[in-house]
Amino acid sequence: MRYLLLVVEPRGQRDTRSEDEGRALYAEMVEFGQGLAARGQLLASESLRPDDHGVRIQRRGEQASLIDGPFAEAREMVGGFFLIECDSRDEAVRIAQGCPAARFATVEVRECAPCYVQ
Repeated sequence: MRYLLLVVEPRGQRDTRSEDEGRALYAEMVEFGQGLAARGQLLASESLRPDDHGVRIQRRGEQASLIDGPFAEAREMVGGFFLIECDSRDEAVRIAQGCPAARFATVEVRECAPCYVQ
């Protein structure tokens, strides 16, 4: 089964760290991903820029609406993800508990499935 581990962090948290602190945390995350890859469980991972670099798109009929970030109504942002392959939800949760981001953010575990599956 495939699971997405979403790293959901408070907006602006990155601005509170020095560059050295940010690089150290990033190195921990890379090491975590390398461990998953070594076990054959990592399908993809990526760090994302803050949401002030993002855009949201909605399409209603023929009209598209674009909203540039930052998104004032959001207190949190998705800061990155790991797409993993494992045997069960319990295993995905155990993996997420070992993610360094769980110390400073929330790691949300979501099973990949078609949108019509409940």
